[in-house]
Amino acid sequence: MKVAECRVKDPNCSFSRGLASVTVGAIKAGKSETAAVAESKASKFGSRPTPKLLDDPVPIPTLGSPVLGPANARITLVEFSDFQCPYCSKAVAQINATLKAYPNDVRLIFKQYPLETHPAAAVSAAASLAAHRQGKFWPMHDVMFANRPKLSRQSVLAWAKQIGLDMQRFTADLDSDVPQRPEVQRRPGARRNQARDRGRAEAPGCRQEVGRRTPRSRGEKPR
Repeated sequence: MKVAECRVKDPNCSFSRGLASVTVGAIKAGKSETAAVAESKASKFGSRPTPKLLDDPVPIPTLGSPVLGPANARITLVEFSDFQCPYCSKAVAQINATLKAYPNDVRLIFKQYPLETHPAAAVSAAASLAAHRQGKFWPMHDVMFANRPKLSRQSVLAWAKQIGLDMQRFTADLDSDVPQRPEVQRRPGARRNQARDRGRAEAPGCRQEVGRRTPRSRGEKPR
């Protein structure tokens, strides 16, 4: 597309506007048409920057978060999710397919992101983290997403028993709101702030990191 054509079809285009400005300035300065065109092409408007394949890396605290995949995976997906969110539920199949297709290259880190508009989101998030303390985050994750319409306190207690958790410990962790134990935390504000600081305002959301290391893989117990 020629500069004049772009100026007509897309008046807000900063590149064609810049090229036109440089060209007109060169002509006004007495330069030839050839010299003016060469000057515009040599300017910062002469070529568009190469689009980024990935966003710049951002720091995300992941220590103690549930992890799937090998510790030396080339790509890490950090997912902010809500167990009662229908879109998060649909994302599970897509993420699982990615992990299955690239078992040695991709790992997943799960971050809680319970939305206030979902009444059972907070108790579900707390239930998953209480299960995580007993090394069974992913079984609880799977059963809650598979039964999303049935999420409730009564349901998560039944599922906890079903997957073989220590119920006394699970119930205590589920109801815990002790600041010294942030990994089992029913207040979602801090985690939502983490997501928003990293460009996530809704669930589900993923950040991708390449060549980063995280502390543990599936099957390892949280500290």
